[in-house]
Amino acid sequence: MAGRDHEGRVLPFARSATDPRTGNPPTGQVVRSARLAAVPVAYAGRRIAGFGKKVAGRPPAEVDRDIQTRTAEHLFQVLGELKGCVAKLGQLLGLLELGLAPALAEPYRQALARLHDSAPAMLPATVHTELARHLGADWRALFLEFDDRAAAAASVGQVHRAVWFDGTPVAVKVMYPGARRAVLADLQALRRATPLFAALLPGADTRPVIEALCEEIRGELDYAREAANQRAFAAAYADDPEVVLSRVIAQRGDVLVTEWLDGTPLSRVILRGAPDELDRLGVLILRFLFSAPARAQHVYGDPHPGNFLRMPDGRLGVVDFGACTPWPAAFLDVAGDVGAAVIADSPADLEAAMRRHGFVAPGRTIDITTVSARLRPVRKALTSPTYSLSADWLRKQVRVATDLRLSNVLRQLTMPPDHTPILRSFLGGLAVLCQLRTEVPLRDECTRWYPETAAAAGL
Repeated sequence: MAGRDHEGRVLPFARSATDPRTGNPPTGQVVRSARLAAVPVAYAGRRIAGFGKKVAGRPPAEVDRDIQTRTAEHLFQVLGELKGCVAKLGQLLGLLELGLAPALAEPYRQALARLHDSAPAMLPATVHTELARHLGADWRALFLEFDDRAAAAASVGQVHRAVWFDGTPVAVKVMYPGARRAVLADLQALRRATPLFAALLPGADTRPVIEALCEEIRGELDYAREAANQRAFAAAYADDPEVVLSRVIAQRGDVLVTEWLDGTPLSRVILRGAPDELDRLGVLILRFLFSAPARAQHVYGDPHPGNFLRMPDGRLGVVDFGACTPWPAAFLDVAGDVGAAVIADSPADLEAAMRRHGFVAPGRTIDITTVSARLRPVRKALTSPTYSLSADWLRKQVRVATDLRLSNVLRQLTMPPDHTPILRSFLGGLAVLCQLRTEVPLRDECTRWYPETAAAAGL
């Protein structure tokens, strides 16, 4: 797997970290940690070298862009090779990339695309070994056809096209050997990084939130759980005129077989779709994410362009249910209480509601006037017939949210850990809708699916 910079030069870090015999990602904690540690070290080296180039007369903008491009290549290549939790971090970086100025974001956008499109794949012999381990030595008898080429790569597994023995076209998801061990090692590293998050968010009790996130990611290693999630969603959306979900055909160990959905990936539609088509798909995605708790009693936790399809009949196809979690029904009381204060634009009521529901640590002061002002875009989105979302809008919000100055009021807030799946779904869905540049009927969807909560909030 070779890598090159924007001028076509071969990069020294481009050698694959995968096992050359199997194509599997490394699973040893020492190896994985070393790969990740090499990224900031290499970045520091490039900055030192770049200083010399500037002194020698090379244009500073050209030097800086070269550093950004090579660092993006390095970072996303490492994420792609290691997969597991760090590949999920690559998805998060895709969200943050939307918050960068276009000139700065381009190297990261290109490298992230390569992460999605060119992640190292298991070699056929390894795939066959895993299928025999989980489906039995006669696994081939279950399929009329099986394509050894990977059709898609996921963070902990890869997907193959096949035809089930009854003629049904299927997707066969096979977990990477050692992926479970690698992810558990990554979770330990994430737990050790908790003090860093505490420094970034001094008003938050980050430990239980990090622990909740770790448990959520750990759950994605359980294909039996994923199959149960998918069955619940498929039953809830059976014969839906707007959304299509595939049936679970079989699940054994680390292999999951589902119906194949033959649609166009949303990532491709975003690049070529007409504005009215992007708007229509945006409304369908918003409606699916809002309706899932009411219809399937689950939060759809992994909304990103790779998990949505435009079906030939115009419906929205949805795949990958590993990150879904049961809906915490008590959240509706929180939404109604806080939402009422936001709609009323009452800082005093907002502070009382946020303290009541654990968004401010006991005894901590908060600049509630500034918090209330920061939430006015939410008020506008909830009270307007439609609300425009775009990359420019998201860029502004990300800059505000990630400002590390102590004066950033968002650093004074915390979050109840049981809201972690909802936040993950919200951020992912928001990023997708901004990429679609869509107008969202947020008020109508709130009142349609949660009429009592909407009434309590004053909508």
